[in-house]
Amino acid sequence: MRRLRLLLPLLMLAGAAAVVAARPPFACAPGGPATSMAFCRRSLPLRARARDLMARLTRAEKVRLLVNNAAGVPRLGIAGYEWWSEALHGVSNTGPGVRFGGAFPGATAFPQVIGTAASFNASLWELIGRAVSDEGRAMYNGGQAGLTFWSPNVNIFRDPRWGRGQETPGEDPAVSGRYAAAYVRGLQQPYGGGGRHGGHTRLKTAACCKHFTAYDLDSWSGTDRFHFNAIVTPQDLEDTFNVPFRSCVVDGRAASVMCSYNQVNGVPTCADESFLRGTIRGKWHLEGYIVSDCDSVDVFYRDQHYTRTHEDAVAATLRAGLDLDCGPFLAVYTEGAVAQRKVSDADIDAAVTNTVIVQMRLGMYDGDLATQPFGHLGPQHVCTPAHQELALEAARQSVVLLKNDGAALPLSRAAHHTVAVVGPHSQATVAMIGNYAGQPCRYTTPLQGIGRYVKTTLHQAGCTDVACQGGNQPIAAAVDAARRADATVVVVGLDQKVEAEGLDRTSLLLPGRQAELVSAVAKASKGPVILVLMSGGPVDIAFAQNDRKIAGILWAGYPGQAGGQAIADVIFGHHNPGGKLPVTWYPQDYLQKAPMTNMAMRADLARGYPGRTYRFYTGPTIHPFGHGLSYTKFTHTLAHAPAQFTVQLAGHHAAAASSLNTTKHLGRAAADVRVSHARCEGLSIPVHVDVKNVGDRDGAHTVLVYASPPAAAAAAHGAPARQLVAFEKVHVPAGGVARVEMGLDVCNELSVADRDGVRRIPVGEHTLTIGELTHLVTLGVEQLAV
Repeated sequence: MRRLRLLLPLLMLAGAAAVVAARPPFACAPGGPATSMAFCRRSLPLRARARDLMARLTRAEKVRLLVNNAAGVPRLGIAGYEWWSEALHGVSNTGPGVRFGGAFPGATAFPQVIGTAASFNASLWELIGRAVSDEGRAMYNGGQAGLTFWSPNVNIFRDPRWGRGQETPGEDPAVSGRYAAAYVRGLQQPYGGGGRHGGHTRLKTAACCKHFTAYDLDSWSGTDRFHFNAIVTPQDLEDTFNVPFRSCVVDGRAASVMCSYNQVNGVPTCADESFLRGTIRGKWHLEGYIVSDCDSVDVFYRDQHYTRTHEDAVAATLRAGLDLDCGPFLAVYTEGAVAQRKVSDADIDAAVTNTVIVQMRLGMYDGDLATQPFGHLGPQHVCTPAHQELALEAARQSVVLLKNDGAALPLSRAAHHTVAVVGPHSQATVAMIGNYAGQPCRYTTPLQGIGRYVKTTLHQAGCTDVACQGGNQPIAAAVDAARRADATVVVVGLDQKVEAEGLDRTSLLLPGRQAELVSAVAKASKGPVILVLMSGGPVDIAFAQNDRKIAGILWAGYPGQAGGQAIADVIFGHHNPGGKLPVTWYPQDYLQKAPMTNMAMRADLARGYPGRTYRFYTGPTIHPFGHGLSYTKFTHTLAHAPAQFTVQLAGHHAAAASSLNTTKHLGRAAADVRVSHARCEGLSIPVHVDVKNVGDRDGAHTVLVYASPPAAAAAAHGAPARQLVAFEKVHVPAGGVARVEMGLDVCNELSVADRDGVRRIPVGEHTLTIGELTHLVTLGVEQLAV
């Protein structure tokens, strides 16, 4: 055995060397035709290298670099490159840039994003990104992946029917923004350089935040994403839809942003200069490239009829600031647009320069891979034990305990020797990984996971599939298994035939006869019944919540390759659940009140429109945003937070009384300061909270801090009644206390967007709510000169 253990690392190293050798240098190979040219000199600034390359390319060569399957330039020793690779929650072969097989049969499949978001653990999000970047870079070295991953998806999960909501971090802008920055940092792992103020950083991989903006309808009631014109107010853009993208670019410093299929207020996002040049590159200072969703340029020409000719479409998108077209449109029609003087060579140069610089930041113009920082990564760095353990831990942290009557959970191995495991997801494999997934290293099904804890499992699916339709469903067999068992676990939910890209839901109820199965099994079971839900979007499970025979309910999202083990670990108490719902779970009748095409976040009660997400919806819920139980109990004590805080005005505004805006609404005056007029640097309110575990089990707890603005400001500007402004995950042993220290950025977290989309800091009494605690902070403004 010792000889074998010593031999295996040598074989793995030899395999890594072979993999590196399998991919020749992308450009600037030693002894190649361009070795001595300036664009190959690592010592030069990247922009100077890119300018040199632009000067050497013909127009035809540049045009073929404007599309995702960019052509090579053999005379300069530059290889072709496929820009489209995916890594939403693991390296995925959804795009053409990734191929599994040979030395890379699979990659670690982490939980789908909506589940990972339920952990409320930003450190975990970044760790997953780092693991995915290891595997992605290793597969690139082996010639089976690109380095530009079009992930993550950070659109707001606005409507519970959206089929792609599963890909997102949920409905809250603060959570989505923090997820975006954390996952992007993990994927990119920037190094070297001085960033925005001192030269470009280098990148391990390049992330892309998508789909900008207000994209959250795929196909619903005769409207599809290719024809949808989202009517969105400046206020909703500023305080909801654009928030995660800003964080992605400004805080995460993503290398790319993807524009979406839909129009916003009559303009396709991929042809909107105010969005692409004005906001993404102008206000947020993107250092990277802007790419279209696939065939978006063709969509706004052919389907939306936004331009009269192909060449006009080229002009609209290049002048708006698009750099790369996923699709062939720009390769086919750009030269014609130049001939018609609708675009110039300078427009093409600007776009190609942005993409080439990202490739240079990735080391693609630095010659031999083996001499580069990540050239050693190979097959032995994919599906590693550490990555698979991280996938299991992420799945555990994603589980949300929705109901636990009488502390029925966790189940006792001593008391429950025989467990019935039933339901259409009881042996789930592919369903556990959701969409935009790759080939997992392996699967652990719920049946397998539970089987590791008990002597006997009685398995019956109860439904032939997730649709569970028709009279031939084997419900009776599942009922019989439950009748004979000491406890019953029912695993039901949705899959990609119910919610997916291009497929929005028409109902919030469980499909087909699944609810009938659950109720029948619960009625027959002689022991406790535990309901496990797999889904991306929320489900109206009021029937189960109200069924006294159903003692416990877990939501597992789409938990990834290790999902079955994670579910079992929670059910039997090996892991104390700490997940929280990242979306509101609405009742079924919500759908009749909120058409998917209505983009307004705020309620219009006079017209019967209930508003969206916990920030603006005040109606009944199945479960609220942030809900999640534990096997222990936590209490909060405020250790430190000021009662008064002063906002200073910046520059000449400090002496201008007009900087303090006063608005009258319903007879009340609301005073506020424009964020652009405040000295925002370092303007942070310290909030320190002691979390005590008063139960008898160790556990993890998420401290959620909500803020409510002064009532007058809320009324004047239509601000959210409350909004999550900070959160931190902390592990606390039984009987222990842990201090959580947070800082509230006044300009970002305590400001509100007015109806024109202008950020303002309300002056007066703000309310902070932390669990059972309430704390008041009064914001004032420095004495203004007269």
